[in-house]
Amino acid sequence: MRRLLAATFLALLSALPAAAQTPLKIMVGGIDKQIYLPARLAAQLGYFKEEGLDVELFNSTSGSQAATALLAREVQGVVGFYDHTIDLQSKGKFITDVVQFAVAPGEVVLVKAAEADKLKDPANWKGQALGVTGLGSATDFLTRALAAKAGLKNQDYTLVPVGAGDTFLAAMQQGKIASGMTTEPTVQRALKSGSAKVAIDLRSPDETRKALGGDYPAACLYMDRGWMEANKPTVQKVVNAMVKTLKWMATHSADEIADKMPKDYYAGERDLYVQGLKDGKVQYSVDGLMPDGGPESVNKILASFSPNLQGKTIDLSKTYTTEFVVKANAGQ
Repeated sequence: MRRLLAATFLALLSALPAAAQTPLKIMVGGIDKQIYLPARLAAQLGYFKEEGLDVELFNSTSGSQAATALLAREVQGVVGFYDHTIDLQSKGKFITDVVQFAVAPGEVVLVKAAEADKLKDPANWKGQALGVTGLGSATDFLTRALAAKAGLKNQDYTLVPVGAGDTFLAAMQQGKIASGMTTEPTVQRALKSGSAKVAIDLRSPDETRKALGGDYPAACLYMDRGWMEANKPTVQKVVNAMVKTLKWMATHSADEIADKMPKDYYAGERDLYVQGLKDGKVQYSVDGLMPDGGPESVNKILASFSPNLQGKTIDLSKTYTTEFVVKANAGQ
């Protein structure tokens, strides 16, 4: 009888509908880029589902395109660079960084191997075609910031949108760009081909400070501020998942992280993918918190070249929040 009752109870449980999961659409400014790896890794580890979320991750070619999708309400969140929150506020649009993935840009400036000695100095970029993922993207901002620090004006060079991966490599090999900013796994592929050399490395906070004159916390998850305020329980769940992912990354090797990622992200060369992770692992935050002084530093760097910020006062307190991250850390 007991067995019969237990079997009946289990059958009733299995017949009950599964708990509804909250749908959430997030666009990533290059889903296979290692700078944005935590978003896909959270899904691979099952952390979104553990929080009761049904997350759809969408790909875009650049951060600027992803930000446009957010403003059009096509998605509820964007995995992109924090600098967009400042740039868009200067245009009257309020978006908020809810969890910080990276304490450094994770980007690398590659230059043509034959002219590496000359082009490694941004002062020599005058008259050159410089590759970025897209106009208005974070690579656009960072390239202009490096040029401005070297004394160049925006009109002294040309920015060419070349994307990442195969399109970036082709532009470099065909001589369409003399220099370009990109990230892993594209960096390792370019170095292996011998077509390019590293000129400026922004994968660590120390090297970033040397190159830009200050900190530049970058990859994050940002949302429309109004939507965030109206959907705090959902935001807390996604931040919980992301903080748990960052903590997992901090305690696992590059090889172990690579094992969890989709195989097609390796671009056919797992060893290069792992090497890229080893070289860039220092960029990732261990707790999702915004570094002290980070927003002020990014604002100052952007103002060094961007006409959008001239004469504007940015309310940095609205560009990011630690409300959800603090709770996520307290609960783990």
